[in-house]
Amino acid sequence: MTWANRFKLLVGLVAVVGIVAVLTLVFNQRQAQVMSASASIQAAEYPVGSDYGGTVLDRLVDDGDQVRAGQALFTLQSPTLQADLAEGLVTVDSVAYSVADDGVLTLTASVDGTLTDITTERGSFVQAGQVLAVIDKTGSLFVSADFVLTSGDYARIEPGAAVDIVLPNQARVAGTMDTLDVQTADGQAETTAKVVSPDLVDGAANGLIAPGTPVTATIALRDDGLLAGASDGLFSFLRTIGL
Repeated sequence: MTWANRFKLLVGLVAVVGIVAVLTLVFNQRQAQVMSASASIQAAEYPVGSDYGGTVLDRLVDDGDQVRAGQALFTLQSPTLQADLAEGLVTVDSVAYSVADDGVLTLTASVDGTLTDITTERGSFVQAGQVLAVIDKTGSLFVSADFVLTSGDYARIEPGAAVDIVLPNQARVAGTMDTLDVQTADGQAETTAKVVSPDLVDGAANGLIAPGTPVTATIALRDDGLLAGASDGLFSFLRTIGL
């Protein structure tokens, strides 16, 4: 065997070992992650309703309107409310409503946000406790993600674990796990995680960052393998150089 052939053989062996090493690190890294079964962007929801049944005199807003705290949304006429007013049993004003001298109840927005899910129209009769609409609070976006985890996976979830959020246009948002709600079925932990991020800004990413947008969330598990340090170092380097 000539020296040239020996050199080619050596280069080939080094290349094979390098490829195997990289693939091993990639496999190890993927073993330290788990992807959501389903996930979507949501907002803190504030229902709009009344403790009194009555007739809707006016609907002052439309679905999708931006509303401010204290803004009038609906007016209702309620005989029960008028009777309680006469007996002094009703607080005339609160965060969520105000009552006029003639007994007309005005429901107001308790927070700034976007009005959704309007369920009534002018002239409709509403029951006591019925939700007339919902306000998605401004600045409260988060991701709700469902994961199916083994008991071993669950043991490797750390408080504040990093979560990679992928939008429908493949843009990525870095998040952290805020809370977990876990139920166990057939030896697996069915986990719903609340993921928060300062980059979840209403209307960002050309409007994709909004309540209801489906996303993919991948949570980072604690890497307990022998290659944990090397794997983390490789992927940290790749992220640093933009790969």
